[in-house]
Amino acid sequence: MSPFPPIESGPDGYVRTHVSAGVGRIEFHHPKSNSLPSAVLQELAATVTAVSRTPDVRVIVLQSGGSGPFCAGASFDELAAIEDREQGQRVFSGFAGVILAMIRAPQFVVTRVHGKAAGGAVGLIAASDFAIAVDKASAKLSELAVGIGPFVVGPVIEKKIGLASFSQMAVDADWRDAAWCERRGLYAKVVPDVAALDQAVDAQAATLAAANPEAMAMMKQVFWAGTDTWDALLAERAGMSGSLVLSEFTRRAISSFKGK
Repeated sequence: MSPFPPIESGPDGYVRTHVSAGVGRIEFHHPKSNSLPSAVLQELAATVTAVSRTPDVRVIVLQSGGSGPFCAGASFDELAAIEDREQGQRVFSGFAGVILAMIRAPQFVVTRVHGKAAGGAVGLIAASDFAIAVDKASAKLSELAVGIGPFVVGPVIEKKIGLASFSQMAVDADWRDAAWCERRGLYAKVVPDVAALDQAVDAQAATLAAANPEAMAMMKQVFWAGTDTWDALLAERAGMSGSLVLSEFTRRAISSFKGK
């Protein structure tokens, strides 16, 4: 059972934390399908960093609220309002901040995927050290369908599942089912329903909370070796998306998606 109270989310969403028995839980929510506008992304990145520095936290669990999608990716309202490249780069850098916070936390990050994941959400899952999902948790990289590309989340997805699988998702911007995601390594485990998901996440978190923190921190360094230059790389990639989002093609595509 979730330690968080029932959802009382305003129009801007929230990020909540709960620490108990060595487990630091972080939950985000937004009323629009758990999409992530810049303000929520910035808060989420700061929260992951703060929780990772809490002395008694030995494992981090990332989850989203509600019973709908795990995360719908970037906020289309925010993308439609971008007026120049610099603003666009700042917006797309939000996902970079969360990804970097996750992979640089000394603790393992276990992500609970209770529903579908689109766009930037796939990057957050890839930045996890162990993701557990329900069998209905399909995933897709929807960026090309709206005239941009998965530039910011690309490096972490490629590192997690390999170039071939990443390019398949990026080129064919359609849903991949949970079984596909598990075979490629995006999901470490797939379970039949939310009850089984909570049981699996709680059990994994409890096991890791009892493990050697120094060993886990060293393992994270091994897992994420070669990412020291990602601050500059992801900033550059955010600029690519920030430029494309200003094109007439992309503006029309985003407007069309918002109207659905």
